[in-house]
Amino acid sequence: MAKKAKNFKKSKTGVYVSLASTAFGAISVAKQAKLARNENDTLRLLDAAVSAAAIATGLAILYRELKRLGDDDVLLG
Repeated sequence: MAKKAKNFKKSKTGVYVSLASTAFGAISVAKQAKLARNENDTLRLLDAAVSAAAIATGLAILYRELKRLGDDDVLLG
């Protein structure tokens, strides 16, 4: 059972779950950025920008992993 869970991260389903959770984190960052703009808090706005860059990078890495897995999804090409 542990081996099955260990290989989940490298499965298509695992990558899709990671994509969804990473994209869900983008909602939190967007809220943080909006709050920072409303309060004119430059430091929080910078933190939101760095977090957004990390999320974008994470999504790009997960997308690349999906391509490597040979996904037959029409949307991925």
